Amino acid sequence: MPLEPFSQSTPLTFGVELELQLVSLSDFDLTAASPDLLHLLSRKPFPGNVTPEITESMIEINSSVHSHYPALLAELQEIRDTLVTAGDVLNIGIAGGGTHPFQHWSEQKIFPKPRFEHLSTLYGYLAKQFTVFGQHVHIGCGDGDNAMYLLHALSRYIPHFIALSASSPFVQGHDSLFDSARLNSVFAFPMSGRAPFMLTWSEFESHYYAKMERTGIVKSMKDFYWDLRPKPEYGTIELRVCDTPLSVERAAALAAYLQALCSYLLERFDEPPVEDDYLVYNYNRFQACRFGLEGAITHPKTYETVSLREDILATLGKMEPYAAALGSQEGLKHLAAAAANGSDAALLRQQYEQQGSVEGMVHAAINWFRGERRFRRR
Repeated sequence: MPLEPFSQSTPLTFGVELELQLVSLSDFDLTAASPDLLHLLSRKPFPGNVTPEITESMIEINSSVHSHYPALLAELQEIRDTLVTAGDVLNIGIAGGGTHPFQHWSEQKIFPKPRFEHLSTLYGYLAKQFTVFGQHVHIGCGDGDNAMYLLHALSRYIPHFIALSASSPFVQGHDSLFDSARLNSVFAFPMSGRAPFMLTWSEFESHYYAKMERTGIVKSMKDFYWDLRPKPEYGTIELRVCDTPLSVERAAALAAYLQALCSYLLERFDEPPVEDDYLVYNYNRFQACRFGLEGAITHPKTYETVSLREDILATLGKMEPYAAALGSQEGLKHLAAAAANGSDAALLRQQYEQQGSVEGMVHAAINWFRGERRFRRR
């Protein structure tokens, strides 16, 4: 179908989507519990929104649209508490993390929904291997041209979000040596990667999307698995590279960082994005996936190699005035502490060493999702 017009939304409003793991409390493997959980949750109003995902051992939650970080954080915490209560009724655990550390894709069940069944038919085993868990963040844009500008201006910061959210070091029982192994599953899809370099909505609509539609390969923007993609029906851009963090507090902080960056970039102080910025894009993304905060990235304008951790901390400092104007200083402080002290991937590896088993690591992740205060009461 033709690409729909880019809806106008309030600039810098934001919302969060989180894909979450459903875990059996008997063996800590994934369990096909989403039909039962969704049925239970449908009995009374749910804060935000909850929907099925491609396999039955996962769900997706969506926040409302917000302008300020404190309200987003409060809603995500309310959603978490609602999910935990429902999970207790069904005797299942709910956890963040970009991958479950020892599940096997062949054991997963496709959720009975026409789009998911179509994807399973089209992509074969890749559909079940897509039992990985990500955070998506939407940022409101005043028009399609600003959306396309942000889409490419943000490319330099993609490694920041990969490293700060990285929580998928283990795959099928083994340490992958990646901090974010989840993204390797995403990269397997033919329409993944980055968007074509176009800076106006009309050019994207007529010179790219219209041609792609004529090929018959795509039917809507949902068919693109880009790291960043425009969502014209919402009037947003959508960041898609983040692993689901182990806590909703980290998820809200990542959204606050993206909001502050977009506020800064829209002032257009930096040199405008150009196609050559993408010369270093794939390698910088690899560095963030493989080494996380310990990675080194190449600046797309100067070609200087810099420490990813130091670049993140410097950028967080630069964003302080924007965070102050948006009321999100606490979110950026949360990320500065994470950058200095270690990612969720490091925390999972540390827990594995202490527990001596991947099952113990999953148990810890369930408790981290519940929140430290709740965990102390149990």
